Amino acid sequence: RQVQIACDSAKGAMARLAGVDVPRHEDVEQNLVELQARIAKTVAFINTFTPAQIDGTEDKEIVLKIGGQDMRFTGMQYLLGFAYPNFYFHITTAYNILRNNGVAIGKRDFLGKV
Repeated sequence: RQVQIACDSAKGAMARLAGVDVPRHEDVEQNLVELQARIAKTVAFINTFTPAQIDGTEDKEIVLKIGGQDMRFTGMQYLLGFAYPNFYFHITTAYNILRNNGVAIGKRDFLGKV
């Protein structure tokens, strides 16, 4: 579930900032191969955007309905104060679940290879 939520957070942030509909992905993944496919689908969606679609959205109003309440942000507040923290929370949680279950991953796997 953590990978699904992280993907939703990433694609949602890009879509909302660019002013396009957030694509809906059914949460049906049951194994690592299916989760990797979801990640690939999310990355492919993100790669469809150009910088021009995101540039200048710092003051754009972003409204999310959470718990039946409207949460209002500027684009910058949304990205830095909501979308990024939400994404990293769920990625970190997925990473920790994998490590706890014996998957041999480390900090370099989390940070990526530079």
